[in-house]
Amino acid sequence: MNFLLADPEEAVEYIEQITNTNTIRSGHATCLRFNRTGEFLASGRVDGTVVVWDIETMGVARKMRGHNRSITSLSWSGCGRYLLSACQGWKVMLWDLQTGKRHREVRFRAPAYIAELHPFNPYLFVASLFEDQPMLVDVSGEIGVKQPLPTIPKRSSAEADDALAEKHAKEDAKQMTTVTIFTASGDHIISGTNKGWINIIDVKSRAVIHSGKPCNGVITTLRLTSSGRDLLVNSQDRKVRTFYVPNLTAQDLDVDTLYLIKEHDFEDQVNRLSWNHVTFTATGEYVAASTYNNHEIYVWERRTGSLTRILDGPKEEQGVIEWHPQRHFLATCGLETGRIYIWSIVPEQKWARLAPDFAQVEENQEYVEREDEFDIYGQEELTKRRLDAEDEDVDVLTMDNAIDRDVVAAEGRFRMPILFDLADSDSEDEFVAVSTGTMRRRSPGGDGDIPDATGAAEKKAASKRKTARGKKKS
Repeated sequence: MNFLLADPEEAVEYIEQITNTNTIRSGHATCLRFNRTGEFLASGRVDGTVVVWDIETMGVARKMRGHNRSITSLSWSGCGRYLLSACQGWKVMLWDLQTGKRHREVRFRAPAYIAELHPFNPYLFVASLFEDQPMLVDVSGEIGVKQPLPTIPKRSSAEADDALAEKHAKEDAKQMTTVTIFTASGDHIISGTNKGWINIIDVKSRAVIHSGKPCNGVITTLRLTSSGRDLLVNSQDRKVRTFYVPNLTAQDLDVDTLYLIKEHDFEDQVNRLSWNHVTFTATGEYVAASTYNNHEIYVWERRTGSLTRILDGPKEEQGVIEWHPQRHFLATCGLETGRIYIWSIVPEQKWARLAPDFAQVEENQEYVEREDEFDIYGQEELTKRRLDAEDEDVDVLTMDNAIDRDVVAAEGRFRMPILFDLADSDSEDEFVAVSTGTMRRRSPGGDGDIPDATGAAEKKAASKRKTARGKKKS
């Protein structure tokens, strides 16, 4: 069903039916991201492993290891073949899902908050760095070309007061970019700073063409709808904002009159909750947010700006929240356990929909089957077909045209190869919770009850006792 053409009242009913239906896990997940078609869900773990899940089977399709620190962000290419991952270990990796191996690696001088791929060029991405300038990186060659992007906002030229200009210069010296994303066309970059500014940067000139300050808190999340005309902003001032983005690709675009039109402010005026992560729904008509220090998920309707639903599921705080790009399907990441929770609609089974003569009964009834009731064809028909088949000529020389995977990938219809190694597709818990918010790896070769850190501490203590006894004897 195309939800873009659905009636708004029916869309509200679908939102009301969403419940927590499944839980998947492979290690301790920290971030999530759907690909453009919604066939796969990528998750990053605290140990630096990137796991790709098949949505239909809820199994692991890929497991890629290369990072040594916690994954901070994930980004898919438009064709679905490449996946970009950033970690706290000061490096960003581009993975080729055709082979499941690392395709490119770029190191920075600081950890990356977020790294986002260009919507059409899988070898171009933008990264926001900790206490450093954001970088536009081109990895089409063997060595990545890094180009710094501005962080200082564009001020109005009408500010002629020297004292005011000096004050703004001191404020701009403390500006740091915290999040960057590409627009839908890929010609511009939208960035958010720790002082609440939003900058629009031209990719070719790498210059700020527009700046605005919608809030005073740190901007943590920026999201665009599939059309690129609606912007979602999450900041640390406990408000979620939506804006209308003008057509930045227009031929008569005047950067001096460019501005973002605010649509709504979403907030919890009763409990004054803060928001961990925000996202648009598949159609962009709703906004969903996970709550800080709370386990509930809020869903607002953009048409009226009112709260539609509060999803109440697992009793742990949810971090990253991702909505399926085509369905009413939600994936969240638990902060304490690292489990991935799946929220979807449970369809009501009605056997009468399968065939007009099917009848739905409330309880089991004894049924006597006729001998030929479920035969597709009668015995006479089968005998006639077998005799006719004996007279047909069978062509055993002509070969069918097989589909070339390279041609399919070149046309933008990439299909990830099936993972046959069951050892790499396991989903066992590789981490155990030793306290609230503290995870440790299971002991290798053991029963999984003793963490590595505890075993190492016991060995170290035993070594000290042995050394002390040797000194006492001497």
